[in-house]
Amino acid sequence: MSSQKYASLRYTALRFGLLVASFAVVWVLCYLRAIPLGANGSNTVWMILLALIISAPLSWVLLRKQRDAMAMQVAERVERTRERLQANAGQEDRV
Repeated sequence: MSSQKYASLRYTALRFGLLVASFAVVWVLCYLRAIPLGANGSNTVWMILLALIISAPLSWVLLRKQRDAMAMQVAERVERTRERLQANAGQEDRV
């Protein structure tokens, strides 16, 4: 249970870290002029968009275990909530 306790937080933090790492790689490539800088002042927007495009498939592959743990955590919460609602509905029907 403790490994799944913070699964959503862990996945979100790792996803953000992967985005930051992707941005750092894109920034270095722009600094070295290995990739185009963009047009007129769009350099920052260009780098952020490129980092998002790079980090999305990487997170899909690299963060599979964390995503599955988060999905299990969410499913357990939904099931507990569903059971509580059914129990409450049963109590109201008996009154």
